[in-house]
Amino acid sequence: MECGVETLLPLVVGYVLGSVPFGLILTRLTGAGDLRAIGSGNIGATNVLRTGKKGLAAATLLLDLGKGLAAVLIVRHVWPGAEALAALAAVLGHCFPVWLRFKGGKGVATLMGVSLALAWPIGLVYAVTWLGVLFLSRISSLGGMSAAVVAPVAAAVLGYAPYVPVLALLALLVLYLHRENIARLRAGTEPKVGSRK
Repeated sequence: MECGVETLLPLVVGYVLGSVPFGLILTRLTGAGDLRAIGSGNIGATNVLRTGKKGLAAATLLLDLGKGLAAVLIVRHVWPGAEALAALAAVLGHCFPVWLRFKGGKGVATLMGVSLALAWPIGLVYAVTWLGVLFLSRISSLGGMSAAVVAPVAAAVLGYAPYVPVLALLALLVLYLHRENIARLRAGTEPKVGSRK
């Protein structure tokens, strides 16, 4: 029973923290409207940027990252060894929040947060990859997907093998949630950062 509780509670903590829709909350509080009716309808920072409010987009990015970071660090402190469960649940919470009928974001910023919390070198590689690809391509989805794919590879190479399975699973989730972006990338129609489409 105790083992079951120690598995369930980290999942609950991770999911609840991850499911807080900061992008939606911030845009509503600042009068920017319902984010789900803007641009792609996504609740993440890239879509917040389409409102024209760069500061709001930056805040959304940091908060989405922060909730993933917090989920893993809290669980590591209370239930040492269960941080991978919290990482998984936090990203799932962001992507499938019960409060929004399981229609959330695509997990890129929250995955960066959990990567940093699991092991900062993994998070550093994630951040450099994301920002580097974004800088070169100006395509947010390409940067995010590249970072997600690199994370489990970085974990394996840098000696964090226990985190490879969860990061690989989350990378697959991020790719799946970006399937429409992938189709647009192949067609050459994926919008670049700053576009309101």
